[in-house]
Amino acid sequence: MSLLRNALTVTAVTLLSLAGAAVPAGSATAITLPQADPPPSPTKLFTIRDARIDESSGLAKSQKYEDLWWTVNDSGDTARVFGINNTGKLKAVLSFKAPVKDVEAVAVDKDGTIYIADIGDNKADRDMIEVYTIPEPDKLADATSVKFHRFDFKYPDGAHDAETLLINPQSRQLFFVTKVAKGLGGIYAAPETASREGTNELTKIAEGPAGVTDGTFMPDGQVVVLRSYVDVARVAWGEAPKVVGRAGTPLAQGESVAVASNEGNSILVGSEGKGSAVYEMAVPAAKAGTTSPSATPTPKNAAADSGDTKKSHNLRWIIIGAALFAFVITIITFPPGRRERLDRMAENARLTGQAPPNEHPRRRTPAA
Repeated sequence: MSLLRNALTVTAVTLLSLAGAAVPAGSATAITLPQADPPPSPTKLFTIRDARIDESSGLAKSQKYEDLWWTVNDSGDTARVFGINNTGKLKAVLSFKAPVKDVEAVAVDKDGTIYIADIGDNKADRDMIEVYTIPEPDKLADATSVKFHRFDFKYPDGAHDAETLLINPQSRQLFFVTKVAKGLGGIYAAPETASREGTNELTKIAEGPAGVTDGTFMPDGQVVVLRSYVDVARVAWGEAPKVVGRAGTPLAQGESVAVASNEGNSILVGSEGKGSAVYEMAVPAAKAGTTSPSATPTPKNAAADSGDTKKSHNLRWIIIGAALFAFVITIITFPPGRRERLDRMAENARLTGQAPPNEHPRRRTPAA
């Protein structure tokens, strides 16, 4: 039976190794993140109905007003930020005179300063990205020509597209998460104290999930939630941030995520487009055994990625079929126990002085 066991072992190893080799490079990191949980019964909180907010790309909880969040329009809009309450009603529009290119994110620090991130770069050709700051107003009302400050930043490894700005709630340090269609993005840290003089050099501190469209620190500063088109990822923050859990969301073209309350028990998720809905849902739970970031799913309309997946699937089955065919041929050619049985008969004949049986055909000695 040793021959059979060897054949089984070789075939099993071949199947595993070849099937693994059929998976395209870059589809996951060394340790794969568990599949996203189904949406944990999210609740629709409100709908953004004001026609001026037609491409909401980012959401941030106000520190000065209860039940108020700030949002910005995607590229193509002017330099302005919108305040909406928990019914979706527009409460204030704050405008400032800055030559923005592609605003993609908004965040608010613990002191009530609003950060507007002009960080979009679809062509990856910007020398610098900018972040503008304005104060939360003392009164909720429309304002024009709001005083602002500008901070310039530069990546250490060339231009990147990004849609996510994070602010540590304790230190107020800024972090940027780049956006890639597949594979792994990057998490970059600004200097602990950003300067308005000159350009602030960013430092890459970790890899991040793919397709990140927004993110937020939770109030304790220990957890970050990153948003993609199709799900949200829980990130354990620290010297080496890592994804430790995921959950699906009910929205297509997901573009925003924010803390729902200063208690940090839940998050709000939204999408772009006119009349877009905002849902409240639980923060994804951490899952055991996850030790590194992993790529999140590519948007379902990514035809190229779908084609690669189909080709990989077909190739895997072809390889598995070939390995099974080889196994069957091995069993037919070398029936289990045949060689061992002939060897035992020959040994018994030698010990008893009887004529030995015919040798195994593969062992016959050529005639002189």
